[in-house]
Amino acid sequence: MESVAQVSQFDLNYRLKKLLGRIGLFFAVFVVVSPAIFVFLWMLSLSLKNEIDNIAYPPVFIPSPPTFDNYFKIFRESNYVLYAYNSVIVSGAATLIALVVGVPAGYGIAKGKAQGLGMLIMIARITPGLSYLIPLFTLFRFLGISGSLLAVTISHLVLTIPMVVWVMISFFEDMHPELEEAALTDGCNVWQAFYRVAMPIARPGIAVAAILAFIQSWNNFLFGVVLAGRETRTLPIAVFNAMTFEQLSWGPVAAAALVVTLPSLLLTIFVQRDIVTGLAAGGVKG
Repeated sequence: MESVAQVSQFDLNYRLKKLLGRIGLFFAVFVVVSPAIFVFLWMLSLSLKNEIDNIAYPPVFIPSPPTFDNYFKIFRESNYVLYAYNSVIVSGAATLIALVVGVPAGYGIAKGKAQGLGMLIMIARITPGLSYLIPLFTLFRFLGISGSLLAVTISHLVLTIPMVVWVMISFFEDMHPELEEAALTDGCNVWQAFYRVAMPIARPGIAVAAILAFIQSWNNFLFGVVLAGRETRTLPIAVFNAMTFEQLSWGPVAAAALVVTLPSLLLTIFVQRDIVTGLAAGGVKG
């Protein structure tokens, strides 16, 4: 009987420690994410209220009744449809080109153990975007494409290609070489081994690289504000212009900011399983 009581006491202590551990984990996660959640809810509240409630004191957090006039206003009075189209074209093209260039580059660097090239990619990735502005601005003026969507897309490749290459280097380095060696033994050349063996295995890593590159391009503000023209602005630039000329109209500004944030947020939510799988497989260990 004493032995059974000791086992029950041990089991109770184990469950209590496990429960306290989970409570501590949830509390730590809440502390970390609560500022971001609060800011997001605040923006949502601003976007669903009229201007009188937005400047009221004491502040009104819950709109009563909520209104979607701010969302209708930004699309009615500003060219947000064009800006959204520009963002989709620029981010989509920059991500696609980065995958076409970056995946084989990452494979070559990883299999060739070219650590120097990997370090060069790392330097390109962490270099501030401001360093590229003057050379790109001069180059685009020389080529006569300044202010075009092509120029903005090329500028975003500075961000997306190093991101894709660096993610894929880590992923291909963790891949077992036996499968590729077997393919080479069966008569495949290096490109066939890459296309038929390495790429299917690296699909989670490619998905992670594409998602991160798209989000980085979609959220980029610096290149757009300098290199884009009036008709080639992307959504972050449109929000910035709204804040400049309508500083007191917080409702439309918050609605515009949420419109910019929503695609990245939905993309992250819907493909979070691929992101976790890719990260767990070693996709972003650098």
